[in-house]
Amino acid sequence: MIQIGLTGWGDHDSIYAADTRTHEKLQEYSSHFPVVELDSSFYAVQPIRNMEKWAKETPENFQFIVKAYQGMTGHDREEKENPFETKEEMFQAFRESVEPLQKAGKLGAVLFQFPPWFDCRQEHVQYIRYCKQQMKGIPVALEFRQQTWYEERFQQQTLDFMKQEGWIHTIADEPQAGVKSVPFVPVVTVKEKAIIRLHGRNVHGWNYSGNANWRKVRYLYEYSEKELTAIAKEVKRLEKQCKEVIVLFNNNSGGHAAGNAKQLQQMLGIEFDGLASQQLGLF
Repeated sequence: MIQIGLTGWGDHDSIYAADTRTHEKLQEYSSHFPVVELDSSFYAVQPIRNMEKWAKETPENFQFIVKAYQGMTGHDREEKENPFETKEEMFQAFRESVEPLQKAGKLGAVLFQFPPWFDCRQEHVQYIRYCKQQMKGIPVALEFRQQTWYEERFQQQTLDFMKQEGWIHTIADEPQAGVKSVPFVPVVTVKEKAIIRLHGRNVHGWNYSGNANWRKVRYLYEYSEKELTAIAKEVKRLEKQCKEVIVLFNNNSGGHAAGNAKQLQQMLGIEFDGLASQQLGLF
Protein backbone atom coordinates (compact mmCIF):
# COMPACT_ATOMS: atom_id res chain seq x y z
CA MET A 1 0.00 0.00 0.00
CA ILE A 2 1.24 3.48 -0.91
CA GLN A 3 -0.09 6.62 0.77
CA ILE A 4 0.82 10.15 -0.31
CA GLY A 5 0.36 13.36 1.65
CA LEU A 6 1.81 16.73 2.62
CA THR A 7 3.39 18.32 5.66
CA GLY A 8 0.64 20.32 7.35
CA TRP A 9 -2.69 21.25 5.85
CA GLY A 10 -2.78 25.03 6.21
CA ASP A 11 -0.54 26.34 3.43
CA HIS A 12 -1.52 24.43 0.30
CA ASP A 13 -3.63 27.02 -1.50
CA SER A 14 -3.80 25.09 -4.76
CA ILE A 15 -6.15 22.47 -3.29
CA TYR A 16 -8.54 24.88 -1.55
CA ALA A 17 -11.27 27.10 -2.88
CA ALA A 18 -10.59 30.80 -2.40
CA ASP A 19 -13.31 31.07 0.25
CA THR A 20 -12.19 28.04 2.30
CA ARG A 21 -11.92 29.10 5.92
CA THR A 22 -9.07 28.02 8.16
CA HIS A 23 -11.18 25.66 10.28
CA GLU A 24 -12.47 23.94 7.11
CA LYS A 25 -9.08 23.16 5.61
CA LEU A 26 -8.35 19.82 7.29
CA GLN A 27 -11.65 18.34 6.13
CA GLU A 28 -11.04 19.67 2.62
CA TYR A 29 -7.46 18.39 2.69
CA SER A 30 -8.70 14.90 3.60
CA SER A 31 -10.75 14.83 0.40
CA HIS A 32 -7.45 14.93 -1.53
CA PHE A 33 -4.97 12.93 0.55
CA PRO A 34 -5.19 10.06 3.08
CA VAL A 35 -2.31 11.14 5.33
CA VAL A 36 -0.82 14.36 6.70
CA GLU A 37 2.17 15.33 8.79
CA LEU A 38 1.12 17.23 11.90
CA ASP A 39 3.84 19.76 12.70
CA SER A 40 2.14 21.99 15.31
CA SER A 41 3.04 19.25 17.80
CA PHE A 42 6.71 20.11 17.26
CA TYR A 43 6.27 23.64 18.58
CA ALA A 44 4.02 22.73 21.52
CA VAL A 45 2.49 19.59 22.99
CA GLN A 46 -1.02 19.93 21.66
CA PRO A 47 -4.09 20.02 23.92
CA ILE A 48 -6.03 16.79 23.88
CA ARG A 49 -9.10 18.67 22.63
CA ASN A 50 -7.21 19.58 19.44
CA MET A 51 -6.33 15.97 18.73
CA GLU A 52 -9.93 14.92 19.41
CA LYS A 53 -11.18 17.59 17.00
CA TRP A 54 -8.78 16.58 14.22
CA ALA A 55 -9.65 12.91 14.65
CA LYS A 56 -13.37 13.72 14.28
CA GLU A 57 -12.84 15.90 11.22
CA THR A 58 -11.11 13.22 9.14
CA PRO A 59 -12.27 9.98 7.46
CA GLU A 60 -12.04 6.62 9.19
CA ASN A 61 -8.83 5.50 7.43
CA PHE A 62 -7.02 8.84 7.61
CA GLN A 63 -3.55 8.91 9.21
CA PHE A 64 -1.51 11.52 11.05
CA ILE A 65 2.28 11.43 11.19
CA VAL A 66 2.83 13.50 14.34
CA LYS A 67 6.14 15.32 14.78
CA ALA A 68 7.69 14.82 18.19
CA TYR A 69 7.79 17.91 20.41
CA GLN A 70 11.03 19.88 20.02
CA GLY A 71 11.98 19.30 23.66
CA MET A 72 11.97 15.56 22.97
CA THR A 73 14.40 15.91 20.06
CA GLY A 74 16.71 18.52 21.58
CA HIS A 75 15.83 21.39 19.28
CA ASP A 76 15.09 23.70 22.24
CA ARG A 77 18.63 23.89 23.57
CA GLU A 78 17.64 26.77 25.83
CA GLU A 79 15.97 25.21 28.88
CA LYS A 80 13.74 28.26 29.34
CA GLU A 81 11.89 27.25 26.17
CA ASN A 82 10.78 23.96 27.70
CA PRO A 83 7.77 24.26 30.05
CA PHE A 84 8.28 20.81 31.59
CA GLU A 85 10.28 20.21 34.76
CA THR A 86 11.47 16.73 33.80
CA LYS A 87 11.88 14.65 30.64
CA GLU A 88 9.49 12.06 32.05
CA GLU A 89 6.79 14.70 32.52
CA MET A 90 7.35 15.94 28.96
CA PHE A 91 7.05 12.48 27.40
CA GLN A 92 3.99 11.66 29.47
CA ALA A 93 2.27 14.86 28.34
CA PHE A 94 3.05 14.03 24.72
CA ARG A 95 1.76 10.46 25.04
CA GLU A 96 -1.49 11.74 26.55
CA SER A 97 -1.77 14.31 23.77
CA VAL A 98 -1.72 11.73 20.95
CA GLU A 99 -4.02 9.28 22.73
CA PRO A 100 -7.17 10.45 20.86
CA LEU A 101 -5.49 9.65 17.54
CA GLN A 102 -4.44 6.25 18.86
CA LYS A 103 -7.96 5.43 19.99
CA ALA A 104 -9.32 6.47 16.62
CA GLY A 105 -6.75 4.29 14.80
CA LYS A 106 -5.34 7.38 13.08
CA LEU A 107 -1.86 7.63 14.55
CA GLY A 108 0.43 6.49 11.75
CA ALA A 109 3.60 7.25 13.71
CA VAL A 110 5.36 9.81 15.86
CA LEU A 111 8.24 11.29 13.88
CA PHE A 112 11.45 12.01 15.78
CA GLN A 113 13.42 14.36 13.54
CA PHE A 114 16.70 15.11 15.24
CA PRO A 115 18.58 18.38 14.57
CA PRO A 116 21.76 18.86 12.48
CA TRP A 117 24.02 18.92 15.55
CA PHE A 118 22.74 15.49 16.72
CA ASP A 119 25.61 13.40 15.38
CA CYS A 120 26.44 9.72 15.56
CA ARG A 121 27.92 9.14 19.01
CA GLN A 122 27.24 6.77 21.90
CA GLU A 123 25.36 9.23 24.10
CA HIS A 124 22.98 10.02 21.24
CA VAL A 125 22.40 6.34 20.53
CA GLN A 126 21.47 5.89 24.18
CA TYR A 127 19.13 8.86 24.06
CA ILE A 128 17.33 7.35 21.05
CA ARG A 129 16.88 4.16 23.08
CA TYR A 130 15.45 6.27 25.91
CA CYS A 131 12.96 7.90 23.53
CA LYS A 132 11.79 4.50 22.29
CA GLN A 133 11.24 3.29 25.85
CA GLN A 134 9.32 6.45 26.75
CA MET A 135 6.93 6.05 23.81
CA LYS A 136 5.65 2.77 25.30
CA GLY A 137 4.58 0.90 22.17
CA ILE A 138 3.56 3.91 20.07
CA PRO A 139 4.90 3.52 16.49
CA VAL A 140 7.90 5.79 16.05
CA ALA A 141 9.86 6.98 13.03
CA LEU A 142 13.42 8.29 13.00
CA GLU A 143 14.89 10.99 10.76
CA PHE A 144 18.40 12.35 10.98
CA ARG A 145 19.71 15.67 9.73
CA GLN A 146 23.37 14.84 10.38
CA GLN A 147 25.48 13.05 7.81
CA THR A 148 27.61 11.05 10.25
CA TRP A 149 24.82 8.50 10.79
CA TYR A 150 25.15 7.49 7.13
CA GLU A 151 28.91 7.62 6.75
CA GLU A 152 30.35 4.42 5.34
CA ARG A 153 31.70 3.33 8.73
CA PHE A 154 28.33 3.83 10.49
CA GLN A 155 25.54 3.42 7.92
CA GLN A 156 24.94 -0.31 8.30
CA GLN A 157 25.14 -0.04 12.09
CA THR A 158 22.61 2.80 12.00
CA LEU A 159 20.16 0.76 9.93
CA ASP A 160 20.69 -2.38 12.01
CA PHE A 161 20.07 -0.34 15.16
CA MET A 162 16.74 0.89 13.77
CA LYS A 163 15.72 -2.67 12.93
CA GLN A 164 16.66 -3.98 16.36
CA GLU A 165 14.93 -1.16 18.22
CA GLY A 166 11.83 -1.12 16.00
CA TRP A 167 12.23 2.37 14.51
CA ILE A 168 10.54 3.16 11.20
CA HIS A 169 13.20 4.50 8.86
CA THR A 170 12.37 7.95 7.57
CA ILE A 171 14.02 8.15 4.17
CA ALA A 172 14.86 11.77 3.42
CA ASP A 173 15.26 13.30 -0.01
CA GLU A 174 17.04 16.60 0.44
CA PRO A 175 19.91 18.68 -0.98
CA GLN A 176 23.38 17.25 -0.54
CA ALA A 177 24.80 20.27 1.24
CA GLY A 178 27.46 19.00 3.57
CA VAL A 179 27.38 17.46 7.03
CA LYS A 180 24.00 19.01 7.87
CA SER A 181 22.26 16.95 5.21
CA VAL A 182 21.79 13.21 4.74
CA PRO A 183 21.86 11.02 1.63
CA PHE A 184 18.82 9.28 0.18
CA VAL A 185 18.99 5.78 1.71
CA PRO A 186 15.91 3.78 0.59
CA VAL A 187 16.07 0.98 3.15
CA VAL A 188 13.15 -0.52 5.11
CA THR A 189 13.80 -1.24 8.79
CA VAL A 190 10.39 -2.54 9.96
CA LYS A 191 7.97 -4.65 7.95
CA GLU A 192 4.94 -2.53 8.83
CA LYS A 193 5.94 0.81 7.35
CA ALA A 194 8.47 3.07 5.66
CA ILE A 195 8.25 6.85 5.39
CA ILE A 196 9.74 9.01 2.67
CA ARG A 197 9.95 12.77 3.31
CA LEU A 198 10.66 14.86 0.24
CA HIS A 199 12.20 18.19 1.22
CA GLY A 200 13.21 19.34 -2.25
CA ARG A 201 16.74 19.83 -3.54
CA ASN A 202 17.40 23.54 -3.02
CA VAL A 203 21.08 23.09 -2.28
CA HIS A 204 21.80 26.83 -2.04
CA GLY A 205 19.01 27.46 0.46
CA TRP A 206 19.45 24.43 2.70
CA ASN A 207 22.02 25.75 5.16
CA TYR A 208 21.89 29.11 6.92
CA SER A 209 23.87 31.68 4.96
CA GLY A 210 23.00 34.89 6.79
CA ASN A 211 19.73 35.40 4.94
CA ALA A 212 16.97 36.44 7.36
CA ASN A 213 14.39 34.60 5.21
CA TRP A 214 16.43 31.38 5.17
CA ARG A 215 13.81 29.18 6.81
CA LYS A 216 11.08 30.48 4.48
CA VAL A 217 12.97 29.64 1.29
CA ARG A 218 14.70 26.49 2.45
CA TYR A 219 12.06 24.24 0.91
CA LEU A 220 11.67 26.31 -2.27
CA TYR A 221 11.81 23.60 -4.90
CA GLU A 222 9.64 21.93 -7.52
CA TYR A 223 10.47 18.34 -8.45
CA SER A 224 10.76 17.72 -12.18
CA GLU A 225 8.97 14.92 -13.98
CA LYS A 226 12.28 13.11 -14.35
CA GLU A 227 12.98 13.37 -10.62
CA LEU A 228 9.49 12.18 -9.70
CA THR A 229 9.81 9.24 -12.09
CA ALA A 230 12.94 8.12 -10.26
CA ILE A 231 11.21 8.58 -6.90
CA ALA A 232 8.20 6.57 -8.10
CA LYS A 233 10.52 3.70 -9.02
CA GLU A 234 11.99 3.67 -5.51
CA VAL A 235 8.53 3.83 -3.91
CA LYS A 236 7.40 0.78 -5.89
CA ARG A 237 10.54 -1.10 -4.87
CA LEU A 238 10.02 -0.26 -1.19
CA GLU A 239 6.36 -1.27 -1.38
CA LYS A 240 7.47 -4.86 -1.99
CA GLN A 241 9.43 -4.85 1.28
CA CYS A 242 6.84 -3.57 3.76
CA LYS A 243 3.09 -3.30 4.26
CA GLU A 244 2.86 0.44 3.71
CA VAL A 245 4.94 3.26 2.24
CA ILE A 246 4.00 6.81 3.24
CA VAL A 247 5.32 9.61 1.04
CA LEU A 248 5.21 13.15 2.45
CA PHE A 249 6.01 16.23 0.37
CA ASN A 250 7.62 19.06 2.33
CA ASN A 251 8.73 21.26 -0.60
CA ASN A 252 6.20 23.99 0.01
CA SER A 253 8.12 27.25 0.35
CA GLY A 254 6.83 28.08 -3.13
CA GLY A 255 3.60 26.09 -2.92
CA HIS A 256 4.85 23.13 -4.98
CA ALA A 257 4.14 20.27 -2.57
CA ALA A 258 0.50 19.58 -3.46
CA GLY A 259 1.12 19.68 -7.20
CA ASN A 260 4.10 17.35 -6.97
CA ALA A 261 2.12 14.97 -4.73
CA LYS A 262 -0.68 14.82 -7.31
CA GLN A 263 1.90 14.19 -10.06
CA LEU A 264 3.43 11.28 -8.14
CA GLN A 265 -0.01 9.85 -7.45
CA GLN A 266 -0.79 9.93 -11.16
CA MET A 267 2.54 8.34 -12.06
CA LEU A 268 1.89 5.50 -9.62
CA GLY A 269 -1.69 5.05 -10.86
CA ILE A 270 -3.12 5.28 -7.34
CA GLU A 271 -6.72 6.02 -6.39
CA PHE A 272 -7.10 6.61 -2.66
CA ASP A 273 -10.06 4.92 -0.98
CA GLY A 274 -12.12 6.40 1.83
CA LEU A 275 -11.35 10.07 1.28
CA ALA A 276 -13.70 12.74 2.56
CA SER A 277 -16.34 13.99 0.16
CA GLN A 278 -15.28 17.13 -1.68
CA GLN A 279 -17.45 20.17 -1.11
CA LEU A 280 -19.35 21.18 -4.23
CA GLY A 281 -19.83 24.84 -5.04
CA LEU A 282 -23.24 26.30 -5.87
CA PHE A 283 -22.23 26.82 -9.53
